[in-house]
Amino acid sequence: MYTRNDVSNIPSAKFPEFKGFYVQEIDLNKNQQFVTEHYDGLNYNTYVLKQCLLYPQQSGTLNIESGKLDIVLRVRVNNRAQSIFDSFFDSYQEVRKTLNIPSAKVEVMPLPSGAPASFSGAVGTYKLSSTISSIKLKANDAVTIKVAISGNGNLKLLKNPEITFPTDFDIYDPKVETNIKAAPTGTSGNRNIEYLAIPRFGGDFEIPSAEFTYFDLNTKKYKTLLTPAYSIEVEGTSDETAVVSSNYVSNKESVKNIGSDIRYISSDLTLKPKNDFFLGSASFWMAIILPFIIFLVLVIVLQKQARENANVALRKTKRANKQARKRLKAAEKYMKASDKAHFYEETMKALWGYLSDKLLIPVADLTKDNVQDELLRHNASQELIDEFLKTLSDCEFARFSPVVEEDLSLENIFERSLNLIGQLENTIK
Repeated sequence: MYTRNDVSNIPSAKFPEFKGFYVQEIDLNKNQQFVTEHYDGLNYNTYVLKQCLLYPQQSGTLNIESGKLDIVLRVRVNNRAQSIFDSFFDSYQEVRKTLNIPSAKVEVMPLPSGAPASFSGAVGTYKLSSTISSIKLKANDAVTIKVAISGNGNLKLLKNPEITFPTDFDIYDPKVETNIKAAPTGTSGNRNIEYLAIPRFGGDFEIPSAEFTYFDLNTKKYKTLLTPAYSIEVEGTSDETAVVSSNYVSNKESVKNIGSDIRYISSDLTLKPKNDFFLGSASFWMAIILPFIIFLVLVIVLQKQARENANVALRKTKRANKQARKRLKAAEKYMKASDKAHFYEETMKALWGYLSDKLLIPVADLTKDNVQDELLRHNASQELIDEFLKTLSDCEFARFSPVVEEDLSLENIFERSLNLIGQLENTIK
């Protein structure tokens, strides 16, 4: 705002709406004062009311609409004859005035064609770097890849580079920390992205390079930056299948027919008396009665086993809540001792163990996918299922993360786990 009068107040202001732009407002100095500037042969008092960085989101002509500004001016009123003493006796009055903020048009050039597939709209000048926590680890240990993007440009609009982990890894949502400073010359700063994954099996794995492409305003060309590719060695056991081969074949099997008239001579010949018949003999009746007796015994044994299994399953189901709370009590001790690793481990055992006992499914066979199906089959709400799975994921993430946010604190996870066990106990009958 340029003025040659004193401004005593600005009651209201309607600034333009910047349609078609992403707007990043620049913080103004709270102690800002009027500054004198020379313009068109006259001196003016100037004051910055609003300052923004505009990032066009489309090409073509973009219209910036007009705005309005209500100000109160302090204007001198002189009713006396001109003399050298007039300035001592001048009076002032306040005059309200409306200023129009003029509209404007901006011509936005389109970006060149032929952008790489990894380009997602980044414009400016950037640098890319990455580190990995370890390339040798054990199954079920976490691996972290940290990617840092720094430079000048539309940092807030950047999309995170995609890290392609092997399919056998459990992958978690990346943690993003952005430090950006907006100034009249543009936006500068950095974005740090932390990718967390957990390998479930042993083996050698490859994590390919991640691509980050931006349009360089200096060279007016697309540039692609790459993170290093990582080779990871994971220690762990895997099922091994024993293959037994044998080239031994007995002579009786190999010498069955030589030509068409020579056969192996049978040596296990048995002779019986002339009038010795099988029908009606003791062996005949044993052959009829014995299978029936074996069948009856088998039915009795199977029924007994079924009753015992039912009783075991019933006992296991009834004690699920008690066992889970016992584990949570152990987790509470670790929480009070600030033993983060053992706390999260015991809490996860409590949650997985409860479902295993309650649904009669071995822990080794439980996955996040079949847990969802089983809980839906037992009439659990989707909200309860989502909270259960989120709590498990939060435990795994917090267990390996060096910095834990407030909603992933030991106390928060503990309370959520207690509530979950209670809700599941009321749901699964």
